[in-house]
Amino acid sequence: MAGLISSTLRFFGFGGLSRQEGTQYPIPSTYSQPAAATVNFDTAMAVSAFWASTRILSETVAAMPLKCYKTNDGMKQEITDNHLWRLINYRPNRYQTRTEFIESLMLNLVCWGNAYIGITRDARGKIQSLFPLMSSQMCVELGGSGEVFYTYTNESGAQVTYSEDAIWHIKLFGNGVIGLSPLGYARQSIGVAIATEDRIGKLASSGGKQSGILSVDKVLTPEQRKAVRNNFESLTNGPTDKLFILEAGMTFEGTSLSPADMEMLQNRRFQVEDIARFMGVPSVLINDTSGSTTWGSGIQQIMDGFYKLNLRPYLERIESSIKRHLMDSKDWDNVEIEFDFDALLRADQATRYDGYGKAINSGQMTPNEARRKEGRPPLEGGDLIYLNGTLVPAGQTQSKPETVEEDEAQTIIS
Repeated sequence: MAGLISSTLRFFGFGGLSRQEGTQYPIPSTYSQPAAATVNFDTAMAVSAFWASTRILSETVAAMPLKCYKTNDGMKQEITDNHLWRLINYRPNRYQTRTEFIESLMLNLVCWGNAYIGITRDARGKIQSLFPLMSSQMCVELGGSGEVFYTYTNESGAQVTYSEDAIWHIKLFGNGVIGLSPLGYARQSIGVAIATEDRIGKLASSGGKQSGILSVDKVLTPEQRKAVRNNFESLTNGPTDKLFILEAGMTFEGTSLSPADMEMLQNRRFQVEDIARFMGVPSVLINDTSGSTTWGSGIQQIMDGFYKLNLRPYLERIESSIKRHLMDSKDWDNVEIEFDFDALLRADQATRYDGYGKAINSGQMTPNEARRKEGRPPLEGGDLIYLNGTLVPAGQTQSKPETVEEDEAQTIIS
């Protein structure tokens, strides 16, 4: 009954995305006008800007290493014996690798604003596998006592209801129970892009011919109209080009707008920017070169901003959700499962080496720590702190020069 009341209120434009008893909806309750074309996941993914935005967000997050740390008094030590980390990192389920699993998670999150992961446990409550559930097939309901129920409709039409403990739910900003869907709120922009592509496709299939009116200066019989229509049908349809001879006072006047009149090129460029704006991706990163033709320093700054302002919030959501839904409360204070964000910001070799040199000379890093970051074996004496570019351990900066002078003196004497 609560779901019926909620649906009725939404039908008349009331309610919105509010946290109230009953079904929660990630999409707008009403639209100001119908979309220019049918918009769903399949049609949206056929729009190159939406596909590229979804892909870059999903693949970039999935490509980042996932690490586990033991924390103690603010110090972090990387560990590899944590069961949950090993499950996610090596075999989250029988079908997917870690990369494929994170891609599925992100695909649902960036399109529908919600990612639902089913949790299977053994008799002792230990997590055995994590399997993604399609967000478009999930219905979220809030009970009168605050409990959340997840009802999933599978491919055969059967419905399965999960409790809160059986679902790992990651959500974008919303009412706290369910996240807002970028696909649902970008419906109008995506619809315009689809309609524009359809129009361009029809123009291409007809050889760029316009529809129009063929005028005759006299009244025709039904048979004559049919003959004229058959003889001149390819004037507006089909890719075949012919030389038409209009006689007996016939004239042709186009009624449809040309691509130039419709400003299709400008409209397509705007839709790329608009869809990228909805998805939180700078348009230049999905190959929109209308504002820039080269990958210069300005593009690098845009990429850095994208990493920090657009990708980092996704990582924080996933990391905090892992701790909230999958980790034992006893591990909250001393175990961290995090994406290696530094790997994404990894600079070129010359810049890295310059940074290592400054960190080593200022005593903030040992040579072996720098070598470890580059995947190289440690050196003897490389775990000591060196200062001021003298390449001698801290505390020996006074004795080393004297030793060098004595050696030089002995060499001169000899």
